[in-house]
Amino acid sequence: MTDAHDANHRLPTAQTRSAFFDTGSHLRLWIVATLGLVFDLWSKAWAFDTIGPTESREFIPNVLVFQRSLNPGALFGMGKGMTSVFIGASFFALGFVLFLFISSTKNRRSLHIALGMILAGSLGNLYDRSFVLADQVTNVETQQSYIGLVIEEKSTDRHLTIGTAFDRQAPRTFRRDRIKVTRTPVVRDFLHFTPKFSGRPVWPWVFNIADSLLVAGVILLLINFWFERRMITETSDATPNEDSP
Repeated sequence: MTDAHDANHRLPTAQTRSAFFDTGSHLRLWIVATLGLVFDLWSKAWAFDTIGPTESREFIPNVLVFQRSLNPGALFGMGKGMTSVFIGASFFALGFVLFLFISSTKNRRSLHIALGMILAGSLGNLYDRSFVLADQVTNVETQQSYIGLVIEEKSTDRHLTIGTAFDRQAPRTFRRDRIKVTRTPVVRDFLHFTPKFSGRPVWPWVFNIADSLLVAGVILLLINFWFERRMITETSDATPNEDSP
């Protein structure tokens, strides 16, 4: 009798069955991921098609401006020159997202939304690192870098001319014997918060929609983990000890 009861207790119910077998769970995940990815790629294309290379277009006064920037690093400009590592990390993140989705149950709606946001953000920046390339000019003495596109018709044997990426505007000239030029993958950024505290920028980095989706998705994911742990703890405390009389 006890074995039969335990066997029935272990059978998956409608609430404990994997979200992988639930249509509604898939819709939540893939609709959020698709809409987020489309909006990210569209917004990047719009920004680099309509905003001038040196323009700072105010969107929300004293809060947010649109400003073009190319990022050879990861989130918020960190880790320049480690593109292959970031691409590998992106694929790992995608696999981890799918693992969490399969391991979840269909009633974890906010978790599926969080995973969809992380999926969209990862794919958006992965697309740029895979298909968007620019020329990075680095001064061999100062290690200062400038990212744009080489203008061959304006360059000479002694000097190299490089303009802003995608439109080659605002050309700058460098001495070839003082620079190193590398073709590098970049991520398109265009959102810049302008508020300051004590004269210093509150958020100095330029970012994009994919970065925003990643941060928001991770925060929502952590909130889900916190509530799940809290529920497990409360359930464990409320369950009577079978060994007690």
